[in-house]
Amino acid sequence: MRVWAVANQKGGVGKTTTAVALAGLLADQGQKVLVVDLDPHGSMTSYFGQDPDQLTSSVFNLFQHNGHVPEGLAAALLKETSHPNISLLPSSTSLATLERQSAAQGGYGLVISRALAQLWNEYQFVIIDSPPLLGVSMINALAACEQLIIPVQTEFLALKGLERMVHTLNMVNRSRKQALPYTIVPTLFDRRTQASLNTLRLLRRDYAEHLWQAYIPIDTKLRDASLAGLVPSQLDSNARGVLAYRALLRFLLAQSLSRNEQVA
Repeated sequence: MRVWAVANQKGGVGKTTTAVALAGLLADQGQKVLVVDLDPHGSMTSYFGQDPDQLTSSVFNLFQHNGHVPEGLAAALLKETSHPNISLLPSSTSLATLERQSAAQGGYGLVISRALAQLWNEYQFVIIDSPPLLGVSMINALAACEQLIIPVQTEFLALKGLERMVHTLNMVNRSRKQALPYTIVPTLFDRRTQASLNTLRLLRRDYAEHLWQAYIPIDTKLRDASLAGLVPSQLDSNARGVLAYRALLRFLLAQSLSRNEQVA
């Protein structure tokens, strides 16, 4: 099982779209994929037709056992999606209370890691969609994953969110045995605007070592897929955005293979 997390401490940068698009492309290849929604807003949960305001069983239930995860609980919480090879561990708005609850009790940083351990032989890939703020949910995502994907909207204000995210990652890495690899992905790129062009230039100048050198363009087909509750490749496998995400997936898989060969 490979576990990837998608995170940024700024909202509206394409986190959920990135997570769903990559999951869909992997699932199209026959991989069994689990997507995990750790955002109290439940964008990924809503994407696949579940209502985070109404769900009584969600990822929040994993955090109700003093940091432990009872055997079988993770599997019991799973939901089907529009793609036969993708399962969803949904979010609910109850997750918004997690910060207060964890502050009182502690020991919550590895809950998702423990839950995924129960599902280790069921899925080839896990993709975690994180909330846009530093807290228990994001710490769980960073602790559980082996690869971090940071979508960054190609506009100036998004660079500040990236700075905060990289600072957070540096803090987290100090407590890990091995630094967490991360890839910055420029998103919502519009070549007609100076804002997009200038931001991409700054990303290439300041973050070259960790930057995917291409970009995800603005594509209305991605929004249409969300409205239809389908992964983008199900709606239009040749849409500009899908082709870009396919290139990103090839890049991420090649990086993963290279790291594994270095370890071996």
